Amino acid sequence: MPTIKFKGQIIKCQKGDNLRKVLRRVNLSPHNGEAAWFNCKGLGSCGTCAVEIKGDVNPLTKMEKWRLNFPPHTMKNGLRLACQCVVLSDLELKKYDGFWGQNVIK
Repeated sequence: MPTIKFKGQIIKCQKGDNLRKVLRRVNLSPHNGEAAWFNCKGLGSCGTCAVEIKGDVNPLTKMEKWRLNFPPHTMKNGLRLACQCVVLSDLELKKYDGFWGQNVIK
């Protein structure tokens, strides 16, 4: 049973679970500020659930590749969309600042 570390909490889930759904199930949002209310509800088109992920998830989906190559995102930041990720192992997540979580500091 994989665990997810996010915002100081540890969440258990099933391998194969959708990352966004897991977070929302325990009342943790992968969104910043108003994006918690104004988002695509998991379709992958808005990009507001972008997070940095350490651990194994599925390969980038077509929707993710499109959205993460569209401003304000850029693929070089290495972010993933929580709504498009399938949990395959233990994960550590980091959410960056900005409406889309795009302000990556490395």
